[in-house]
Amino acid sequence: MKITSEWVSGRCFAATNESGHSILSDGAAAGEGKRAPSPMELLLMGIAGCSGIDVVEILQKQRQDIRACTAAVSAERADSVPKVFTKIHIHFKVAGAGIKAEAVERAVKLSAEKYCSASIMLGKAAEISHSFEVEDTAA
Repeated sequence: MKITSEWVSGRCFAATNESGHSILSDGAAAGEGKRAPSPMELLLMGIAGCSGIDVVEILQKQRQDIRACTAAVSAERADSVPKVFTKIHIHFKVAGAGIKAEAVERAVKLSAEKYCSASIMLGKAAEISHSFEVEDTAA
């Protein structure tokens, strides 16, 4: 896996992966014309995407009728430099017809403990917690 990151201007960079997909990151402070998520926000977006993929795929393998899945991530950072994440919480909202809470709980646990590389890696530096809710759309 290779990424290149090219300075655009100010504190803004454009990162491109091997297949040519690009994303901006901007470390500008609030009110400075920030054009994109900060690099730290991109890490949280990565953990949301990585764990979300796991949860959806696990639920599909369990033959749950999943229609939507949202991962909302909140985090706390250290007060001093380096301002690493100290706590990360991922809350999943899963919607579908007749989705079993036990199935969602199992999917979240498997993602957190076995499959989500981003979560497992960040868990070496920060306390990571999870929660979930299920919305039945059968009605």
